[in-house]
Amino acid sequence: MDWQELTNLTRGQPFVVERVRLASNGVAIEGEFELPQLAQLSVEDQIFVTAFVRSHGSIKQMERIFGVSYPTIKSRLNRVAQMLDFVETDPAPPQADVIDRLRRGEITAQEALSELEGRS
Repeated sequence: MDWQELTNLTRGQPFVVERVRLASNGVAIEGEFELPQLAQLSVEDQIFVTAFVRSHGSIKQMERIFGVSYPTIKSRLNRVAQMLDFVETDPAPPQADVIDRLRRGEITAQEALSELEGRS
């Protein structure tokens, strides 16, 4: 059974995977496993995301693939984006927070040094 069949079977309702088997060696692991976010999308949204990645994010190419307008593609991208949790990919380093607080006068230079030394 593939993901599309499983998604059709569950009719989009949430489900829990309780057994995973490694095809290469037959080892099975039982427990409660959460599906990755992309696997939780509907089949249509998975196809849409796949097309978006393969088109390198080109909305013009997405318009051609799906035969719809720019606003339709943008709307669908926004809808799918709202379903996904994003991971901060460029968080400010912890030191930047200490330096900013020092500049604002919220902490002394000695407190800043102590915090920075404690983080290393």
